[in-house]
Amino acid sequence: MELIPNLPNDVARECLLRASYKQFPIISSVCKSWNREVSLSDFFQQRKALGHSQELLVLSQARVDPGQESGKNFTPPEYRVTVLESGSGLWTELPPIPGLSNGLPLFCSLVSVGSDLVVLGGLDPVTWQASDSVFVFSFLTSTWRVGATMPGVRRSFFGCASDYDRTVLVAGGHDEEKQALTSAMVYDVAEDKWTFLPDLARERDECKAIFHAGRFHVIGGYATEEQGQFSKTAESFEVSTWRWGPLTEDFFDSGDTVSTPVCAAGDNGELYACWRGDVMAMRDDTWHKVCQIPADVYNVAYVAVRPGMLIVIGNGKALGGYGEATVGYKCDLNSFGWVKLETQVGHVQAGCFLEV
Repeated sequence: MELIPNLPNDVARECLLRASYKQFPIISSVCKSWNREVSLSDFFQQRKALGHSQELLVLSQARVDPGQESGKNFTPPEYRVTVLESGSGLWTELPPIPGLSNGLPLFCSLVSVGSDLVVLGGLDPVTWQASDSVFVFSFLTSTWRVGATMPGVRRSFFGCASDYDRTVLVAGGHDEEKQALTSAMVYDVAEDKWTFLPDLARERDECKAIFHAGRFHVIGGYATEEQGQFSKTAESFEVSTWRWGPLTEDFFDSGDTVSTPVCAAGDNGELYACWRGDVMAMRDDTWHKVCQIPADVYNVAYVAVRPGMLIVIGNGKALGGYGEATVGYKCDLNSFGWVKLETQVGHVQAGCFLEV
C-alpha cells in the first residue's frame, strides 16, 4: 500500500521523517498505514540518524500566580510539565494529567522511554501522602495513559532512571513511616508490568540514579539511622546478568555528606556530575574538576549530556521561592564555555531529556 498516493514509499517516508513531533498526533490519525509507520521504533532511529529528530528538555515546573508570590497567604503552586525545544528555544506545556486537578505530584520523577514520558510517584499536593501512581504521555498521540501502579510499599524520594528504550528502574527511597528502603524494581513500559529486582546492599533514602554503560547505578542516599548523612557509596545493577555488582565504597571521595551530586551519562560512556558549584568528569575511575557552574545557578535540578555538550538546569536565587527564575546553560565540552538558555519563571523539581 502506498503511504502517499502517486509517490514511491521511500519518498513518502522521507516526508514523514521530516515532520515536527507536534504533527505526530495528526499523522497517526490520518490512516492505518501512517500510524503503523510512525509507530515503528525504526522510524525514530531513522529520524535520529538522518538528523531530523527534535531534542526536548522536559521539566516538572511550578506555575506561579504573580499576585501571590509576595503575599502573606501564599500557597504552593501547581506543578506542570513544560517542554523546551532545544532547536527553536520554544517553551510549551503538555496537557494536564486527567484527574490530577492540583497538578503533578510533588517531587515526582520524570524519565523518557522511547517516544514516551513516564511520570512516577511523588507526594499528593494536598495530603502530602506518597503516591504509587504511574502516568505515561505519548508524544506520538499527545495523550496520557495510566500505567500499572508501583508495587510494594508506597515510596518517595527514590532513585529512578530508564534505559531510554523500554524500561524504567527504581531503587531505594523511604516508606510512609520514613524508613529507608533497600528494595528495587523495574517497569516495562510497553508491557505495563513491574518486576522486583534483587535488593540493594544498603538502605538508600534520597539517592540518585542513572543508567550508564548497560548498568543501573544507584548513588549516595542514607540509611534510616543516618538521618541525612549521605553515603559516598554507589552500587550498580548489571541488566544482562540480573545482579548487583560489588559496592563502590568511595564513589565520591570528598568528605561532604550533606547531599548526593546530580549525575548524568552520555551516549559515549562519559560520566559527569554537578557538585558544590563544579562540573566533575569521571576519567580513569577518578573524578576531575573540568569547570565551574555559572554562579547564578543556585541549585542544580537536572543535568543532561548531549554530544559535545552538557546541559544544566537549576533554580536561581530569588525571593518568593517558587517564583524564582529557572536558570539554564549549555556547556561546550571542548572549550567548557557556557551559553545561557532562554528560560521562564517557575521552580523546577525534576527533568529528563527526550529525542523524538
